[in-house]
Amino acid sequence: MLETERHRIILSAVQERPVVTVADLCALTGASEATVRRDIAQLHVGKKLRRVRGGAEAIAPPQFVGINARPFAVDQTINIAQKRAIAQAAVELCQDGDAIIINGGTTTFQMVHPLSTRRLQVFTNSFPIAEHLLKQSKNTVLVPAGAIYREQSIILSPFDEDGSNHFYARLMFMGCRGLGQLGLMEGDPLLVQAEQKLIDQADELVVLADSSKFRQRSSLLLCPLTRIHTVITDDGIEDRAAKMLEAADIRLMVVEAAAASNRKKRAEE
Repeated sequence: MLETERHRIILSAVQERPVVTVADLCALTGASEATVRRDIAQLHVGKKLRRVRGGAEAIAPPQFVGINARPFAVDQTINIAQKRAIAQAAVELCQDGDAIIINGGTTTFQMVHPLSTRRLQVFTNSFPIAEHLLKQSKNTVLVPAGAIYREQSIILSPFDEDGSNHFYARLMFMGCRGLGQLGLMEGDPLLVQAEQKLIDQADELVVLADSSKFRQRSSLLLCPLTRIHTVITDDGIEDRAAKMLEAADIRLMVVEAAAASNRKKRAEE
């Protein structure tokens, strides 16, 4: 990853929460601890952030705290090869003329490129997905009423009537914060509220989750495993996670992406 890209990710991360640790930034950028510490020092000298013990903080933290979700610009750079492969497999489930729902997220966003050659009716609460499909495809695009949350690039409404209850879909595609024995997990009540409304409008729920999501947990349960029809993930999924989905009678689709990504990473090192 280029230095300018690492700096952009670091600056975005420090705006998300009071203090970001070196370990957090290593995970976000894929860089070594020494490289991250050097980046922090450089940005500190440039007065773009404040270096603190074990990490960094924003010089002027935002007064308004949005929803509890990682910024789209940051999340978009993580596990990108896996997300692209998963998204490609998701689009292959669609047929021209289908009505589908795509929930906001960086994995679901990768669906826009293969969708550019399709003709579907797409309902989405993702501002970048809607914008891309409007400009680069002939799909019909519908969005709910609500406010645009800039950091996460999604449209959310605190009210029940946002237009989503008038749209019916064969398939809904969504990402998640985590996926475990109890079901899909999210980190913010407003996200859970919006996603539950959308889930109720689709026959089948297709979850796009790279293999790291099976190791992540959150405090809020979005829906149980019994509501999920299909999970698409990468070949980094552990056997116990695959067996968990099999026991829940969930269709599992595994794409080859993790191995290729690791080979590329080793070659770059």
